[in-house]
This record gives sequence, C-alpha cells and structure tokens, in this order.
Amino acid sequence: MEDTSLLDIFNIIFDGGWVMIPLFILGLIIYGQGLSMIFFFKKSHISGASQEDCEKSVQNPDQAKGQIGEIVRYTQQDVKSLSDVQTRFDEVRLSEVPRIKQGIVVLSILVNAAPLLGLLGTVLGMLTTFEGISVGGSESTTDMVADGISVALITTQMGLFLAIPGYFLVYHVQQKKNHFEAVLVRLESMTLQHFNKKREIAE
Repeated sequence: MEDTSLLDIFNIIFDGGWVMIPLFILGLIIYGQGLSMIFFFKKSHISGASQEDCEKSVQNPDQAKGQIGEIVRYTQQDVKSLSDVQTRFDEVRLSEVPRIKQGIVVLSILVNAAPLLGLLGTVLGMLTTFEGISVGGSESTTDMVADGISVALITTQMGLFLAIPGYFLVYHVQQKKNHFEAVLVRLESMTLQHFNKKREIAE
C-alpha cells in the first residue's frame, strides 16, 4: 500500500514536466541553506544566549563555550583600553554579520524564485493546452489538453509548496540574526563595564 502511494506521488511529480526538475533542485538548495544557517546559530551558542549566559561568559572567559567563548576571549585578551575593546568587537561584527546577511539575501532570492519557476511551468502547460484546443477534438488532442492542464497545476502547486514554508524559514533566520547582533551589543557593553571595573581595582 505504501509503495503504491509513493509511486502515485512520483507519477504526479513527473506529470509536471521538466520544470519539476529545477524546482526539486531549488527546494533542496533552499532548505539546505536554511538548515545550515540554523545549525550555525545553534552551534555558535550566541543567538540563544541569555543575559545570565553573557554575564558568566564575560566574567569567566575560559569557561565560555562555543563561538561566544571565542568572541569573549578575543575581545578581552591583551586589551589596554576601552577603544581596544570596541575595535575588537567591530572586527567581530565585520567578520560575522555581513556573511550572515549575505546568506539571508541568497535564501530570500531562492525562496522568491520558487513561485516564479512554478509560474513558468504554468505558462508552458497553458501553451500546451491552447495548442491542443487549436488542433481539434480528436483523442490525441484531448490528451494534450489534459497534459497541459496537469503541468500547469502541478508546477504551480510545487512552487507554492516550496515558497510558503520558505518565507517562514527566512523570517526565522532573520530573527536569529537580529538576536545574534543584540547579543553582540550586550557582550560589548558588559565587556566594557568589566574592563572598567578591573582598571579601577588596579588603580
């Protein structure tokens, strides 16, 4: 029963014509890109860091985990002034944030391309349908009309099927990026305060 259902699904996909091939590839790229960005945020321990996590990381850099630990250690090691701390945080932003923004832009472009590619299949299917209608009422032309309508509907559905969840994926990644930047600002503020206290104690 399951094999029959899978076979029916594949038959429906193949009925969409050659446009289904780039749509399928596009879907793999979209969700591969999205999942890789989500995995990056999860691995970095930054986008999910709380106020308490930031305080612990700044006060005990050696015990901080993931990328947040690397950033805290880099921005505190051998710094001699507040401007040095700010400069290092600027370097972190320049090395990380543009790369994340570029990934989001690419992901948005790919998601927006999905319904357009589905629309291309719709146009091709309608052209086949009109060609069948213009030929006449024989059995072969009836099949041509049916095939054209099938291509038009399937490719449209596939484009929307990829795009609608893709928009939510882009929004989710965008929120992760915003939180990433907010945590960097929080870490910078806490690091500056921590450096000030250390300098006051030393004096």
